[in-house]
Amino acid sequence: MSVNYILEKHLIDRQAEAEEAMLKEFEAGNYTIQNPLVKYNLYEVSPLSAVICFETKTETPVTVTVLGKTKEANMGHTFPKAKKHVLPIVGLYSNYSNKVEIRAYRGESNVITIDVPDVYNGENPIYHMHTTPEYLQDNVIMVSPAGLQLSSAFDYAGDARWHMNVACVFDIKRLRNGNLIMGTHRLLKMPYYMSGLYEISPCGKVYKEFRLPGGYHHDEFEMEDGNLLVLTDDLESDTVEDMCVLIDRNTGEILKTWDYKKFLNPETVSHSGSWSEEDWFHNNAVWYDKNTNSLTFSGRHIDSMVNIDFDSGELNWIIGDPAGWPQDMVDKYFFKPIGSNFGWQYEQHANVITPNGDVMCFDNHHYGCKQVDRDTKNLAAKDNYSRGVRYRINTEDMTIEQVWEYGKDRGAEFFSPYICNVEYYNEGHYMVHSGGIAYDKDGAPSEALGAFVKDAGGTCRSITVEVCDGKVMLDLEVPGNYYRAEKLKLYSDGINLELGKGQILGKMGHTKEFDTEIPMENSGEMLPESCNARIEEEIDRFTFFSRFEKGQMVMMLLEQGEEVHRYYISTTAVSYLAMCCGTFLDSDERNTRTSVNKAGLKGVYDVRVIVDDKKYETGVKITCE
Repeated sequence: MSVNYILEKHLIDRQAEAEEAMLKEFEAGNYTIQNPLVKYNLYEVSPLSAVICFETKTETPVTVTVLGKTKEANMGHTFPKAKKHVLPIVGLYSNYSNKVEIRAYRGESNVITIDVPDVYNGENPIYHMHTTPEYLQDNVIMVSPAGLQLSSAFDYAGDARWHMNVACVFDIKRLRNGNLIMGTHRLLKMPYYMSGLYEISPCGKVYKEFRLPGGYHHDEFEMEDGNLLVLTDDLESDTVEDMCVLIDRNTGEILKTWDYKKFLNPETVSHSGSWSEEDWFHNNAVWYDKNTNSLTFSGRHIDSMVNIDFDSGELNWIIGDPAGWPQDMVDKYFFKPIGSNFGWQYEQHANVITPNGDVMCFDNHHYGCKQVDRDTKNLAAKDNYSRGVRYRINTEDMTIEQVWEYGKDRGAEFFSPYICNVEYYNEGHYMVHSGGIAYDKDGAPSEALGAFVKDAGGTCRSITVEVCDGKVMLDLEVPGNYYRAEKLKLYSDGINLELGKGQILGKMGHTKEFDTEIPMENSGEMLPESCNARIEEEIDRFTFFSRFEKGQMVMMLLEQGEEVHRYYISTTAVSYLAMCCGTFLDSDERNTRTSVNKAGLKGVYDVRVIVDDKKYETGVKITCE
């Protein structure tokens, strides 16, 4: 067979099997604090973690401490009382014989060893961490992927204490129940649209996958009732990144949808320098403000933060340079700057509403002007800057004042043309993460996006800074570009390991089909070996990987008798003006990746492929129920 076929079990199914096998082993043995059952990286995706199992004679709380390389680097947690203990261990070191202390409340203790291999394969994941243990304490700075480097978290000493070995991309947040939420590692559509979100333990156990018909990108927000705001797409639309949904936390059902074309006209918005007709808005953040019952979206490709009413979806206001916008919109929705030292943001990311109603964001300041002004005001990377900025707005008189910024004085060394975020901790206490810094092959600041910099011989880096009352309290610098940074504890109050199989919620959408029929007889030949083709099937979709020469006409077919579904495969080079996550880009432009959801399909289909003037067999059948 010239097409390799792989049936891929869902991660939740694989994890359930591993957990069940561990519990059977636990029940069959005599495991105590002095002789615990230890399972390193039980859930396969968090290689700086483990699970330990043991029994105590009476119900008792147990404290587990990963002993740090210094006393200040210890990471521990006290778990609720029980007789049978199945406990997550997080905060292990890479390439190290870790010592973990297990201590029963007012009882016996033991120190075990957990050997961990080099999860970074000889690469150094950090340049430096400048802070103190008194400041960072047992928190870590967690960074999420924008390129080939995967998620990691670093302690005060700069040691990696958490890592993911699969590409769960975009924003990582801690939920109120202590779990993390992040994008899945299941790519739905190039370049970075994922199947949905994982609710996941720091030790790697997936409790829920929230699948979305339009997939997930960039950001999500937990509401007070636990439901989730999620940025998504309409897979059958001609535009992307201009939709948000509210999903039920328990069922994954979509409760409400906001289509941005209903409150903004894509044909009349003022463009940023990276605007395209397809990606006219490029939404990279969502924030709910309960004080005004409103949503704020960050639109990179209109250089604006847009606020709408949660219930009606009506436009309230826009923060951004008014140049190029229709005058009637400027008069009604835009703010007038007041005060000194004011500057607009350009191609911003990660808007935040502070408790007093101020609006913060990471101002990438890409181009330093609107597209209409680029002939006269454009800033090259070497002359540019990025910054965290805080604006104070008055919605009664529609004025705006800049009340804080960090990064402008650092100039090009802090310039990121894409991604990044800010975090508000308290008045005067902020994080500013410049995660998209790039230099060309000659070492000059570059405005190229990270995914394309290394291909041209350049380098990438990320700088994360925490500032308190004007003083830099933390400075982290790592190789590679990272989408966002978050500060959190690996252990949180009340967190424990929930046993049992995770849930797959929500549903996948219909994959867009090619409408035009191309009459062609089946050649009966197998797809050529040179295509290096494989098909990976999952419970709810399959993905066709293959290699074609640029310019070839390629279409994948699903055929069942007279029923035919057609999926166009592009072989033309794609020029991306936005690439917030280049993790899935292939270094060989001839390689293609086409995912088809099983939603809307029923029965057994033969997979065939048209290449130029021939229809080929793959020998693979896909079953859709």
